Amino acid sequence: MRSPSESRPSEARSRLLATAIRLFYTEGIHAVGIDRIVAEAQVTRATLYRHFPGKEDLVLAYLNEVDRAMRSQADEAVAAGLPTADSIRALSGSIAQGIQSSGFRGCAFLNAAAEYPDPESPVHKAVLAHRQWFLETATELLAKLRETGAEPAARHFVMMRDGAMAAGCLFDPALISETFLLGVEGLLQVHAAEELGNAPAR
Repeated sequence: MRSPSESRPSEARSRLLATAIRLFYTEGIHAVGIDRIVAEAQVTRATLYRHFPGKEDLVLAYLNEVDRAMRSQADEAVAAGLPTADSIRALSGSIAQGIQSSGFRGCAFLNAAAEYPDPESPVHKAVLAHRQWFLETATELLAKLRETGAEPAARHFVMMRDGAMAAGCLFDPALISETFLLGVEGLLQVHAAEELGNAPAR
């Protein structure tokens, strides 16, 4: 059993990460300094550096947490045992809910990419890795609906999602969500029609 003193670093790390997630997302990564995070997490600088050697490590931990949340979101949609088209609708619905949530400030990964444009930056690479996972997930789902053309359809889906995430914090989020879901429905109907058209004649 751990003593209270042994458990403190884990608690401090959780507070640091929770604070960083909130501030980085709402105010921007470069706009938030280490001193602000330390003060709001109520820890010392030494404690921060014990868990995160530098600010970049904290940024990567922040993106990792967001990535894990989005993977869980996708897993829930798939694990529900729905027909494939309904799994895509469920995933899209969760994205739309996020857009309409309080404090929505766009896609954390697109925001991070704008602040770290250098392709060699570990943060930029983390963004690309997340986006590759999302594209592959969408491709795998759409591949279950049709034998060919799943990847172009997935790119279309990701592009619609990106547009909705970008517009959702600038315009009426309810209207943006509705437009996004209509676009997803149109994509599903188009590909269902194409698959039917490719079916062999009986």
